[in-house]
Amino acid sequence: MPGGRLTQQNRQQIALGLADGLAYAEIARGLGRPTSTITREVMRNGGPTAYRADLAHRATERRTHRRRKAAPRDPGTSPQAPGRDAEAVREYEEVLATVFMQSGLPKMTARMLAGLYTTDVGSLTASELAGRLQVSPASVSKATTFLESQGLIRRERDERRRERYVVDNDVLYQSMMASARATAHLGEVARQGVGVLGPGTPAAARLENIARFVAFVSESIVRAADQAREILHTKVETTSDSAT
Repeated sequence: MPGGRLTQQNRQQIALGLADGLAYAEIARGLGRPTSTITREVMRNGGPTAYRADLAHRATERRTHRRRKAAPRDPGTSPQAPGRDAEAVREYEEVLATVFMQSGLPKMTARMLAGLYTTDVGSLTASELAGRLQVSPASVSKATTFLESQGLIRRERDERRRERYVVDNDVLYQSMMASARATAHLGEVARQGVGVLGPGTPAAARLENIARFVAFVSESIVRAADQAREILHTKVETTSDSAT
């Protein structure tokens, strides 16, 4: 199986495969690569609908160049755990950030959230975030303010009175519940339109169907989130190998 970095020709084959509607696994088999390699490549370069071979190749060259020139990480930033491939972790963070961007988050906000989720302690200070992402403190401040307003992170003080930004076990649950409330509100507004447009009219019927659909979906989200909430608090057992 070929190894090493993807070439420009590889990326052209990926683009052709996406245009033909092939699954990542099928594209990977054609290139003799793991499916995860193709998934990371596509997701970090615009996703399946926006992937362009030439742009992806140039973006990869720029990222490689930046890493070579990058300043050392902030001393306060936690080092990688033993046994982890630092390059693979950085690549995964980019994939995760891309997924967050596709869900509507701005780029810097998405990168910051991905950085927090891939940190074992689940929290970082502003200076640690700036060092980890190689960005200015002002960028960190703006992004964290947005994330906090959306309920995706929270702030706390550590024993040294430093402000830390935290993604804890319940953040995703609270975010899901907020999304369900917003969805339910859409249903309420749609139902108001039924009275305005007149029951029995095509437009009113359309809005009534939307209201019923949205109500069902939002109630299902709330019910499922409540039932599955304990999953977010599952304790991970530390093996003897990982504890070494």
